[in-house]
Amino acid sequence: MTQPSICYLNGDYLPLEEAKVPVLDRGFIFGDGIYEMIPAFSGHAFRLKEHLHRLINSLDAVHIKHPYSISEWTDLINTIIQKNGTGHQAIYLQITRGVAHRDHAFPDQSKPTIFIMSNPLPETQKAKPVSATVLEDPRWNNCDIKAISLLPNVLLRHQAREKGAYEAILIRDGFLTEGAASNVFIVSDGKVKTPPKGPKLLPGITRDVVVELLHKNNIPCEEAEVTETELRNADEIWLTSSTKEILPVTQLDGEPVGSGKEGLIWKRTVVLYQTFKDEFTGTEAA
Repeated sequence: MTQPSICYLNGDYLPLEEAKVPVLDRGFIFGDGIYEMIPAFSGHAFRLKEHLHRLINSLDAVHIKHPYSISEWTDLINTIIQKNGTGHQAIYLQITRGVAHRDHAFPDQSKPTIFIMSNPLPETQKAKPVSATVLEDPRWNNCDIKAISLLPNVLLRHQAREKGAYEAILIRDGFLTEGAASNVFIVSDGKVKTPPKGPKLLPGITRDVVVELLHKNNIPCEEAEVTETELRNADEIWLTSSTKEILPVTQLDGEPVGSGKEGLIWKRTVVLYQTFKDEFTGTEAA
């Protein structure tokens, strides 16, 4: 029998199905909150320092007071991991501004709602190629904030699915931003490019790991603007995220990307990433 998932809600550890929040929570009423997703491999949170740094940046950006210190967040996350076993997990954190009378203005006093849960993260298997479609990016100008108000992303992902594609790759003013739920890399003439960090895209942790590994292993990589033309003419396209890692896109709007198969640089990068993960797990577990 499967054990119930244990979550954390406002100071208590309890089965996920027993967790409840008031309907006047501003996260429910306004989508007024931020979130973070952290993979945990073999019981150890991956790149925890970087994830918590991004969490704090998001809290500061939306003016939610810090409910916990870095060390307290670390203890909470490690406890949730331990309570949900030693397998691979996806740890989800959500902090809202809390419960208050419905008014757009910030309440004079409110206590943030803190929620943490764990979902199983399947053992990494060979990444299957996916398809994508290009859509205009209609979102706001603060996409670097990991806000829970994700309706535009939900609609974009739905449009992609209606077109038979796995992901929507977004274009704003003729330039690539990111995917609806991923960062994007392209490869042209042996050189990797990904859009630079800024308010138009989420600063992905997996994205950063990939950039680091490419530089470390002398694979040409540039963080620079990518035009729609460059995207459509790329030899390879990749999607990156904490839970999906590095996925190859082999079809874009029904047309093959490059040869229509996984690219050689993608194959090399996936090996580097898996080796990096294995070293992390082995070191942390020792």
